[in-house]
Amino acid sequence: MASSDEVSNPAKTDVDHREHYGEKEVHNEVDLIEAVVTAPETTLESFADLDEKKILRKMDIRLIPMLAILYLLSFLDRGNIGNAKIEGLQEDLMMSSDEYNWCLTVFFFTYAAFEVPSNLLLKKLRPSRWLPLIMVAWGTVMTLMGIVRSFHGLLITRLFLGVTEAGLYPGCAYYLTMWYCRHEIQLRQAMFFSAASIAGAFSGLLAFAIAKMDGIGNLEGWRWIFILEGLATILIASIAFFVLYDFPETASFLTEKEREFVVFRLKYQGQFHGKEPGHPQVAQAEDFDWKYVLAAFKDWQIWVNIFVYWGVVCPLYGISLFLPTIIRNLGYSSSTAQLMTVPIYITAAILAVLFAFISDRVGKRSPFVIVFLLTMIVGFSMCISSTNPRVVYGGVFVVACAIYPAFPGVVTWLSNNLAGSYKRSAGMAIQIGVGNLGGAIASNFYRQKDSPRYILGHGLELGFIGAGIVAAFILVAAYATINKKRHRIIQEGGEAQFTAEELSAKGDRAVTFRYMI
Repeated sequence: MASSDEVSNPAKTDVDHREHYGEKEVHNEVDLIEAVVTAPETTLESFADLDEKKILRKMDIRLIPMLAILYLLSFLDRGNIGNAKIEGLQEDLMMSSDEYNWCLTVFFFTYAAFEVPSNLLLKKLRPSRWLPLIMVAWGTVMTLMGIVRSFHGLLITRLFLGVTEAGLYPGCAYYLTMWYCRHEIQLRQAMFFSAASIAGAFSGLLAFAIAKMDGIGNLEGWRWIFILEGLATILIASIAFFVLYDFPETASFLTEKEREFVVFRLKYQGQFHGKEPGHPQVAQAEDFDWKYVLAAFKDWQIWVNIFVYWGVVCPLYGISLFLPTIIRNLGYSSSTAQLMTVPIYITAAILAVLFAFISDRVGKRSPFVIVFLLTMIVGFSMCISSTNPRVVYGGVFVVACAIYPAFPGVVTWLSNNLAGSYKRSAGMAIQIGVGNLGGAIASNFYRQKDSPRYILGHGLELGFIGAGIVAAFILVAAYATINKKRHRIIQEGGEAQFTAEELSAKGDRAVTFRYMI
């Protein structure tokens, strides 16, 4: 049920929405729901008879599993080049270590460039159409990667893989914000992002099994890794086309009143007064306008947050692309190296979900992000200071178990503090797009000539983590200062000088909006 601190009179009789608005010329269901939730007489009390937890469970069951599968395939297809390498890709294509690193790097250039356009198209073209479409595209590219014959062929396919995969993660992260409120979103982000961690474990197991196909069809084992995983992506995309839901307003698994409730919660979240009598009813801006996109590019918090993001994403890609190689260079065989990655990723996935649940419950983001960044420093320090394989493996274990809980925390922290649907769409894409250029940087940290200790790579990771910690403290101080200033303005009645429409257009810059720390 809607929480008691928000509902003053649970026994209040619910209005008959259709009777009130039946005379209005409402062309479709979306317009009708919009009319209902923005009506002056509609408050949280109007939905007092609904079970909020039950509605969230219904949403979780129908949304999260499919998104997790999509992201698992995305991360699997993006990182399987690391598995292919230890199965002989570099030698068979007669590439130098620098050429191999270039193949890793170019992916991130196109990946970063196409994220903002993709996120803007997502809402316009509908998630159930756009996400499966880009899946088919990258599955096709991945399959073709299995038949390349040279360095240049692999380089070009990696460029196109970046173009086609660009919209998946920021699209899924933004998609969830269209369903869940900011105090419950990190758990859902972590549930689907932990699929990336499972992909890391599954990638090792799958590559170990597929590599046994070496010689079938006169193809090397590493080629089968690309071909079979690409075909699997295309197959799942065809299923996603039928099972993905678009928006709460059109969700067939919710009743009409449940849809109204979900939309109402989303529309008035993050405001100091929400929707209370005697105060402006500040709804989230939903209509597209280029000024919201421009506002995202000019927003200081996005660019500061990107440094925090780099502090997490550089170690993330360093680990995902090079973990099998790092373990193999410690003296283990290729097959053992693949299998030794599994417990690392499984543990990391469990911790990601656990700490996301705790973060949502306490309503804080920064303490968890900062603690995990500090934990990464401990892990990389273990790697850089020892030649003992067990200590290095333990250090990598510690790093991974901090990265995977931290990543959804960083993404959620920014999304919580961006108001206005299209500004959030563009802002999250900028964060993830520019932030993933850190992946381009990290893909060159671990050079073959630095093996087996990789002191330079580990040292550079420590530098980015340190910058991330500084940026996180800057955000905390700035958010706290702004929140106090806005509270003082509200206390003095300062919001009265703005109309509800003006406050809505200001989004997270409105005096009624509170940043989550």
